Order: sequence, then C-alpha cells, then structure tokens
Amino acid sequence: MGAVAAAGVVVAVYAAYVLHDLPDTSELANYRPATATRVYAGDGTLIGEFSEQRRIYVTYNQVPEQVVQAFLAAEDSNFFHHGGIDVSGVGRAMFRNVFNVVSGNRLEGGSTITQQVAKNVLLADESKLDRKLKEAVLASRLETVLTKEQLLELYVNEIYLGYRSYGVAAAAYNYFGKSLDQLTLEEAAYLAALPKAPSNYHPRRKTEAAIGRRNWVLGQMKDAGFITAEERDAAKARPLNARAAPRRAEYADADFFVEEARRRAIAMFGTEEVNRGGYYLRTTLDPELQSAARAALMHGLENYDRRHGWRGAWGETDFADGWQAEALRRQTPPERRSWESAAVESVSGNTVRIRTAKDDRTGTLIGSDVTWSNNSRKPLKRGDLIFVEAQGGQYGLRQVPAVNGALVAIEPQSGRVLAMVGGYSYGLSSFNRATQARRQSGSAYKPFVYAAALEGDFTPVSIVLDAPISFPGGAGGKPWSPSNYSRRFYGPQTLRRGLELSRNVMTVRLAQAVGMRNIVDLSKKMGVVDDMDANLAMSLGAGETTPYQITAAYAAFANGGRRIDPYLIEVVQDRYGKTIQRADRRTCRDCTRSFSGQESPRLEDRGRQVIDPITAYQITSMLEGVVQRGTAARVRNLGPHIAGKTGTTNEYRSAWFVGYSADVVVGVFVGFDDNRSLGGGEAGASTAVPIFGEFMQTALQSRPARPFVRPKNAIFKTVNGIEEAFRPGTEREVRADPVRVEPTGPQNYYDVLRREQEAKAAASAPAAQQPGNTTATPPRKEVPEDLSGLY
Repeated sequence: MGAVAAAGVVVAVYAAYVLHDLPDTSELANYRPATATRVYAGDGTLIGEFSEQRRIYVTYNQVPEQVVQAFLAAEDSNFFHHGGIDVSGVGRAMFRNVFNVVSGNRLEGGSTITQQVAKNVLLADESKLDRKLKEAVLASRLETVLTKEQLLELYVNEIYLGYRSYGVAAAAYNYFGKSLDQLTLEEAAYLAALPKAPSNYHPRRKTEAAIGRRNWVLGQMKDAGFITAEERDAAKARPLNARAAPRRAEYADADFFVEEARRRAIAMFGTEEVNRGGYYLRTTLDPELQSAARAALMHGLENYDRRHGWRGAWGETDFADGWQAEALRRQTPPERRSWESAAVESVSGNTVRIRTAKDDRTGTLIGSDVTWSNNSRKPLKRGDLIFVEAQGGQYGLRQVPAVNGALVAIEPQSGRVLAMVGGYSYGLSSFNRATQARRQSGSAYKPFVYAAALEGDFTPVSIVLDAPISFPGGAGGKPWSPSNYSRRFYGPQTLRRGLELSRNVMTVRLAQAVGMRNIVDLSKKMGVVDDMDANLAMSLGAGETTPYQITAAYAAFANGGRRIDPYLIEVVQDRYGKTIQRADRRTCRDCTRSFSGQESPRLEDRGRQVIDPITAYQITSMLEGVVQRGTAARVRNLGPHIAGKTGTTNEYRSAWFVGYSADVVVGVFVGFDDNRSLGGGEAGASTAVPIFGEFMQTALQSRPARPFVRPKNAIFKTVNGIEEAFRPGTEREVRADPVRVEPTGPQNYYDVLRREQEAKAAASAPAAQQPGNTTATPPRKEVPEDLSGLY
C-alpha cells in the first residue's frame, strides 16, 4: 500500500509538472492559422502567392462531404462519437502494435483528430510521453470549448500534407490543380492518406506506395459505410494523376509583375502580414497583354542577339560517364520550356550532329544556324555544350541573349498597369528593369521639351532654325556644339517637322528659347524625372528615368494632359472578405440612387491636370506624324491613331520607344545591364520599335485604335496639308511663297517634301552647270535624314 501511495504521489507530481503550463484552449475559438496571400489578375486568373506556409483557409461548410469522410475513415472514424480520446481506438492500436513490433511495421498511434489538433496548434516539440499526456488533457478541454465541426475545420486547415501544402485546400491545388469541390473520390482518398507521412507517399518518387495507401483509405471508407463496394473498386482502378511538382499559379508569365506587386503590398502592410495574413489581392494585370508583352520582348531581344552573332558554346564535355547530368545543371530560361541542353557529337562542313542530355536523342542542326555559328569567332566543334530546340525534324541552335530590356503597358485614363516585363527571363535575373533601371532616355524625352514650348508662345507650325550652334565650355572645358545625326543642317523648320524627324539642334535652340528651368519644372510636374539639372544637354535626354516613369508620363499626352499615378494593386481584401484597400478612391454620391430619368451620375477624371488639353493633343498629333512619316515609320502598318517617339542615347547605349493609342501607352527599353554600347545602328527605330509593333498587334485586337479626343476649345487649321490644332488666339494665316503659288487645301505630306527638294535642286542648278559645259553634273548623294534620335 505504501508503494502504491508513493507511485501515486510520483504520478501526481509528474502530471502537475507537465500540465502546469498548458495553453488556454479557449483561445482556439478565434484561432486562424497563417494563410497565404493570393494574387489575382484583373480577370480573376491566379497569378501568384505570398506565404511562409502555403495554406488556403476554408470553412467547414466549404469542405465537400466526400473529403471529410475520407479523412474520418483514415484518421478517426469514431470522431463524432468520442469526447476527445477514443479509448477503443487506443486499445485497437495497442493490440495491433504487438504484431507491428514482430513484423517490423510502423507503430500505430491511436491519436484522435482532436488530439492532432491539440498537437499541431497548441503544443511545441517535446518528448513523446509529455506530449501524449498534454494531448489527452487538451483534447478533453477542446471538446468542451469547440464544436466537432469547428475542430474538423481547424484540422483540415492546419494539417501538413506534403508538396509545401498546409491544409486540404492548398493540397488539392498543389497535387491536382483543383479546388476542393472538383476533387474526385480517389483524389480525396489520396489526400487523406498523407497526414501520417507525406514523404512516404510521394506521387512520383513512391508511386506504388502512394497508390497502395490511397486504396487502403478507399477500403476504410467502404468499411465505414461512406461509399459502396462498386465506388471503391472503380476508384482503385484509376491512376494517380498528380502533378510532378507544386506550382504557385497556373499562369506563369507575370513573374516580374507579381514580384513588384509583392514589394508594394509589403510597403502597405509589412512583410509578416503579407506572408501570413491571407489577403486577397486583385491586380490590374491583363493576362492576354502580359503574355504578349513577355513574348514580344523576348523575341525582340533574341533578334538583336542573333544580329550580333554566335558567342560560342557555354561549356565543353568529353562524353565521359555522367556528362548528361553535368550538362543538365546549366539552367535554360524557364520561359523557354522547349529549349534543352545538348552536346555536339561531330562537325562536317555545314552538317552538325548533336546529342541531347535529357533524353539521349540525336539529330542535326538546321543549316542556317550552322552558318550563323560558322560566321563567328567561335564556330562549333565536337564536345561543345549548347542549347537547342526541336524544330521540324531538326534542331535549332539557341543562345541566351546578353542584352536585356523592359516593356510596360499602362491604361492612360486610369493608370492601371496592364502588363510589365522587367527583363528577358525572371528565372535568370529577377532585377526589374522596368522599375529599377535608371537610364538616359535620349530623344524619347524630346516631347516634354516641345510640350513646354507649346505651353508658352509656340505652335506646331512655329519656325525654329536648324543651323550650327555652339556653347562655351565651363571652367576651360571644350565648347559644346550639338549636331544632327546626319551631320547636316536643314535651315528653318516647323516644330512638327523637328519632332517628327528628331532634329537635335532644333531641340536645343527650342530649349534655349523656352528656358531649361521651365522644361525641368514641367518634366517634374509630369513625373518623367524626379530631379534634373537645368542645362541644355538635358533637352536631348541626358537625364535618367525608368521605363515605368516615362511611360506613365506619356499617358498625359493620351488622356488630355492629366498626370496619373500608375498602380498595380486594384483591391485588397482581408481573409474575411472585407475590403481594406482600394486604388480608386473617388466617391460617387449619386451612384446608389434609383433611376428617375435624369442624367447619369458622373465620376470626375482621375489625375491632376498638368498641361493644357490642347497642348496634349498637339503633341499627340505630332507624335502620330512620327509613326506615319518619321522615325517610327516601321510600325505605320498598325494603322492610324498610333503615336510615339523613338529614343537612342550616345554611343547607342540605350534604345527606346514609347508609343500609345487612346487606350494603352507602351514603353519599351533595350540595353545592356552594364550600359555598354548596343552597337552601331542599333537605334530606337531598329531595336525598340519592332518590339512595340509585335506587342501592339495583340493589344489592338482587344483595344482597337480610335481617334484621339479633340479638345473642344481648340481651333483647327490646315497647314502644309496637315490639320493642326491651335489654342484660341495663337492661330495665324499661312502666307503664300512670293515666288510661286502654294497649293491650297489638304496635301500629301510627301508631296510637300518633294516640292521642297525640287526647289533646292532648282536653286543649285545654275551654279552647278555653267554655259558651254556639256558634261552632266553627277547627282548629289543624299545624306539620310536625322532619323535615329541620337543626341
């Protein structure tokens, strides 16, 4: 009796020690586990997820009955009948463990779902005996605090099921790409097979064990009366069609956009809240335009890269054992899923045989690609490791471009960022050149100089002299003499022609007349730069900006002169569905009233007016001329009502094009990350404009180009065959030439240029050919117009 009493004291002391710091179970009534923040495109497409634990919280009512039954059959078939501890279940587990010890099988625990909730939610890692005792006590307390449905809700949301999945909803998506209500019987049974040891039942590495465990769960469901024998047998006969690996989203073209949205969400709510708070983020992304933007930029950068030759193999092999594994370590761009690593087996003239590293297939390279490599300093040889792409029974030779770039598309009326690509491949470099790369913009900046002039006393037909000009250098420095790309000067020209053909000297003279301080102030007001020195070199785009900034600034030309603040996140809701952040903060007092026949409610326009609507239209009209007759004529085939401006910086270091329609403004930048030269002739017109053109082919399908809105108070007059807009009081008569009669009415722009050239030729003819000289004067070689915009 003394021994029994002593043992009782010991047990009591031990229990008191173990249980003295038990957590308060009442807190679980409001418990919510860390939940992933999910990011959606504007059309509802899931594009990303931010989380420490991949979890999608669902209520008990959102879990299909079939899924509940699968977990009950596998884990605790008596759940709705016990009080937290299943005595009969513990007894069965102890009896079976006798045989498990003999046979070497894994021991059964006999824990109820309530005990598992206590362990997963309330208890930390500690010795098994202590934890089991705490589990039993906490399970009993939980049963008095929470209902069975609440306990099951906690269980199915907290349980870890492998594949980076916490909770059944995340597991359904990660394993099968489905929501819970789309799961089939065998898929629900497989998820219920995972809680004990997810890694032991991996769907790809341990398929046989996974199917065996799934079938066991199906048998348990039949024994519990949840399904019939026919349903069990039919489900067992089906294969396990799980994904090879979990994915954060089906849509995979928006990595740069999603990462930028994450940065902005963290700035609003903090890192911990974003990763654990379970927010719903609806963004402004248009998936169709985003995919088109990624494809256009990658295609454009690859075309540039091909123009500049094959740079050589990225590695070598001697075909020793294991060469395939070594070759596969080199990462291909994730966005180019059809590329694969290969080795050159033999080279014979224009025939190159290769062997792929992954599947050990053989084939030959396309002849034109072999010629491309042979024309380089590093032609292909046996043992070279390269990237290839299957193409029409042969293989194309591929290389990752060294150049990079960015593309941004913004809705000019609202500021919604419709697409953003910050580089060739996010998998190879996550640096977002759209928002983080500050580069000189070259002639893409000139419209802001002309806008400052038009805000003053100038009009589109004002004359500026295109003639040599020089400025003294400061502190003994060399004088600065800006010149046009053609190294020629063209005399008096209208502002329209100066902008359409990107005349540098005209722009400098115009900036001198307007005043650089006025230009800098307007540029900051429009948001194209944060700050800039007020010197004349800046008028040619020497100031630094980002593609994101300059594209947003161009939106003012398209929307009537209003500065909009671009944004990526439209709406944020918390885990309970309450809207806590909205980008559009405008209010409409009359939007909820019933219709009574009066005028519909009107919302004020977004943004702040920064330039006169007439000025915005004048710049847009001139930039339409850039596309139709000027430096961006390569995309004239897009049709009317497209405007834009090219830009190229000194030594061809950066190539730009910012173009727009009435409904979308697009900025394209191409350049090396180390700011080295792109190479002679790689100007905005040849490098950036084709990328814009390819993207707009898709954008115009859903957003057809329409005429830009004409300001109501503008006065329109036809000058040189072009309808120009004037502010009231700035229009003037067009004077006829005193020597010849000017045609009246609308004229073809090219006819005007032809007449000017004929007049110059007629003026130079008497001096070039003297009387008695029978030898015809050879035609003068035309110097190309200043089309590059190089400053």
